[in-house]
This record gives sequence, C-alpha cells and structure tokens, in this order.
Amino acid sequence: MAAEGARGRGAGRAARPGVRRVARAVRRHEPEDPAGSWYTPDQTVGFWIRRMAQETVIHRIDAELGTGQPVAPVPDDLAVDGIDELLKVFVAYSVAEWGDYFTEILGGSPGRTYAVRTDGAAWTVRTGPALFTVEDGTGADAADVTVSGPPTAVLRWVWNRGDIGITVEGAPEAVEELRRCIVMATQ
Repeated sequence: MAAEGARGRGAGRAARPGVRRVARAVRRHEPEDPAGSWYTPDQTVGFWIRRMAQETVIHRIDAELGTGQPVAPVPDDLAVDGIDELLKVFVAYSVAEWGDYFTEILGGSPGRTYAVRTDGAAWTVRTGPALFTVEDGTGADAADVTVSGPPTAVLRWVWNRGDIGITVEGAPEAVEELRRCIVMATQ
C-alpha cells in the first residue's frame, strides 16, 4: 500500500509543471477570447476551460473506480454542466456533423423521446433516422425512456461510469439506442 501511495504522489508531482503551464495560459485569456476547437459553434477559450474541467472530472472518477476508492461527489453545477455538454456538444453535434457514423444505430430508429432529469435540470432528447436533438427541460411528449437521479449519478450514467443511484425506465432496446449513440460520440 505504501508503494502505491508513493507512485500516486510521484505522478502528481510529474504532472504539476504541465498543469501550471495550462493554468498560466488560461489566466492570460478571457473566456470569450478566440481559440480553435473541433466544436464549430464555440471557438473560444471558454470552450476549453469547460472541456478541461469536465475531462478532469471524468478521469478523476476513472481513477477512483480503478483504485477501488469511493467515488467522491461532483459539485452539482459541474455535474449538470457535464451532462449538458455530453448530450449537446458530444452527441447532438456529432450526429449532425458526422451522421454516417450513427447510421447503424439510428437508421432504423422508430423515433424516440428520452427524458434525462436531475436536481435542477432536465433535457429532452429526440432520436430518429439521422436525428439526435437535445432541448432543455422536459417536453410535453411522453418519454419512451426516463433517466433520473442526483447530478453525480446521472453524470456517471451518461459517461458509462456506473448506474448507482440512477433510475432508468423504458424499453431495453430504447435505452440501448441512447447508450450506443453516447458511446459512438465519445470514442
């Protein structure tokens, strides 16, 4: 156990210079300053600040799961933002921009509605052939699948990091369609 702890501390020390360089670069810019990215709608430093925060959260969860440690809660606002980013920036944008990758998943979709709900936030996802849209809030349509739970639990579920504390209601094939879209968009 002591050796494992030492390796972990050494890895942290090794990463510090890189973290410092990134922090200095971010501090030199305003979030609205221009910065290129793969996500055409947001070409700003703010996109990268958000992306780095969310990437860090998910990899922290991976490290906790991988070492058998309890997964620490993610602040609710950060978890809600992570769910929003995954659904809109990763999946909806990917389907719109690179739809051919989703043909096998969505080509035969009968058209489904998903409600993703957590404390203080909700999203309505609609799928169909070549379609994956996300709207804030729950729509008037009945959902084929509802995913709900506390923010950290929903964040972990959408990123395929566990289903503890989550409620998923709906036909397994509909849940699988959503899961497969998320996996395709995040690989």
